[in-house]
Amino acid sequence: MTARSQLYEGKAKILYTTDDPAVLLTYFKDDATAFNAQKRGSIEGKGAFNCAIASHLFKQLEASGIPTHFIEQTSANEMRVQAVQIVPLEVVVRNIAAGSLCQQTGLSLGTVLKQPLVEFYYKNDALGDPLLTLDRLLLLELATAEQVEQLRVMALKINDVLQPFFMTCGITLVDFKLEFGLDQHQRLLLADEISPDTCRLWNLTEDDPKQRVMDKDRFRQDLGDVASAYRQVMERVLQQAL
Repeated sequence: MTARSQLYEGKAKILYTTDDPAVLLTYFKDDATAFNAQKRGSIEGKGAFNCAIASHLFKQLEASGIPTHFIEQTSANEMRVQAVQIVPLEVVVRNIAAGSLCQQTGLSLGTVLKQPLVEFYYKNDALGDPLLTLDRLLLLELATAEQVEQLRVMALKINDVLQPFFMTCGITLVDFKLEFGLDQHQRLLLADEISPDTCRLWNLTEDDPKQRVMDKDRFRQDLGDVASAYRQVMERVLQQAL
């Protein structure tokens, strides 16, 4: 199956059509952005690292009963996926306080939450991807109440799979962002990617707040060794058998 034409280019990936209208080809770029693309750069090897990590994690989740858009990894930077209509919501699951949760609530960085927190953000760059209440989400008709509940349940189930998986990798899953899409049968599928671009990951064996970071916060905060951190995550993830 060959790619025919570019369908869409985002901050981190390019989508191409294929011979099959129900299948797309995703190319993972080395480009890096932060703060709603106000900061831009490139991380050598990031595309290949993220593609490998996401492919492995999608397989892990599929084996645990989570439906995803993933079909197969076809090259270092590419995977075939089912075409979906993306739900314009970013679903964030938090296990430990970090980032905007600390800024907006006053919780100290590293506070372990009593239970996972699920939040919904409007996937809209022009508005800065704002945090939404359920009533606002329904007002904007971004999803139905039934779909929102299904997204919440799926997000928590994904967390139940990923938290112990990353623990076996010697990594703490602090929080992560998910995106979902509707297939041709209106079934919700996990889409986009799961990688150091979309997760906060801390090295379990490192206590220093800066040195333990193994995700895009290294790029956001100019901590250095970004590619090395991504590579280390990939190597640890791929060591875990499916």
